[in-house]
Amino acid sequence: MNVTVIGAGLAGSEAAWQLAQRGIQVALWEMKPRKMSPAHHTPDFAELVCSNSLRGAGLENAVGLLKEELRRLGSLILEAADATRVEAGGALAVDRHGFSAYVTKAVRNHPNITVMEGEVTELPEGEVLVATGPLTSDALAARLRELTGGEAAALHFFDAAAPLVTFESLDMSRAWFASRYDKGTADYVNCALEKEEYQAFWRELCGAEEAEVHGFEDRNVFEGCMPVEVMARRGEDTLRYGPLKPRGLKDPSTGREPYAVVQLRKDNAGGTIYNLVGFQTHLKFGEQKRIFSMIPALKDAEYVRYGVMHRNTYLDSPRLLDRYYRLRSDPRITFAGQMTGVEGYVESAASGFLAAVELARRLAGKEPINFPRETALGALSLYVSDETVKDFQPMNINFGIISPLGHKVRGKRNKNLEISQRSLEMIERLKPEVLG
Repeated sequence: MNVTVIGAGLAGSEAAWQLAQRGIQVALWEMKPRKMSPAHHTPDFAELVCSNSLRGAGLENAVGLLKEELRRLGSLILEAADATRVEAGGALAVDRHGFSAYVTKAVRNHPNITVMEGEVTELPEGEVLVATGPLTSDALAARLRELTGGEAAALHFFDAAAPLVTFESLDMSRAWFASRYDKGTADYVNCALEKEEYQAFWRELCGAEEAEVHGFEDRNVFEGCMPVEVMARRGEDTLRYGPLKPRGLKDPSTGREPYAVVQLRKDNAGGTIYNLVGFQTHLKFGEQKRIFSMIPALKDAEYVRYGVMHRNTYLDSPRLLDRYYRLRSDPRITFAGQMTGVEGYVESAASGFLAAVELARRLAGKEPINFPRETALGALSLYVSDETVKDFQPMNINFGIISPLGHKVRGKRNKNLEISQRSLEMIERLKPEVLG
């Protein structure tokens, strides 16, 4: 049995690994390093092109549940994340380069995976899993449109990444280590702004010069990666109720909450590089340095990467894909990752995991597992393939698409924990079949 996997991002790497673990010979095609997209910087697989955070780790968060499901079922991406974790309070954040290197080594060293370098512009014969991501090359996107009668790769939104700065360049006399409300360990660098400093920063941000991005309009931005300048234009206090909120952060130099706080999170295990949390942007590089330097602690910051914005393309999945991420009109072709309309690192890996597990079962002549809607894995695939969804938009996992409990539970956190517990009990029952 042989399968071609196109794309070695999070979804493609996970899919290739799961197929190979089940005895299937995989030809994994990756166009890097021969051809790089605007968002990529390294030749490694599973490159994190935006934040280094896989978001909430606790089971009161839907993404925390999805991670735990994947962890229990043998996900390579979760294994790599756990092995390269950096402290980030209640989030699972990783050493960006260590994480990708871990995945790359595991995939390249697997005896059932053959890595093929180069761009794929035509779908090969036989079983194919397409995980070319939201930056699918123009040639392949055109082929997919032909394949689906013009429906595929026709939808898009814009995504943005935040800048990275060196720790040694920060002015720690205007910053301190803490986690909000002192929960967990003090993993964030908190940079204070007083009212006048914030207002001056906000005014400059609203009028800043943006880099040209073809086809960009504010309404086409994915809410989960909203550029900081777009948020600023929504009102003077929008940032103070968003990424710059000071609640639960007391400045030890004054003994009170500042007017606004910019948080920085560790981006590598050594703690030498930090990213500006919530500062996704598509400002021109010079404007980023000029305006972000108005944050007192960042006055002399050294930038190792400026924020960038890029176009993300995704399928009209409810019309095209089934619950196994297979093309309804041609089931030999399976899709995975952000191009299916799942949004986020963990969700991309989850789609690659489920697509590969079900593809392997089909090739072995086994019945599908049909992960139920009570699980995060099942809920995500059922949402993506739900033909009743009319205005399809990229979706993060959330408790709203998971089957409700059917009884009242006091408190949102308690309710979410009970949903997670129910899901994990189902995962444990399915585990022998999934891993068998």
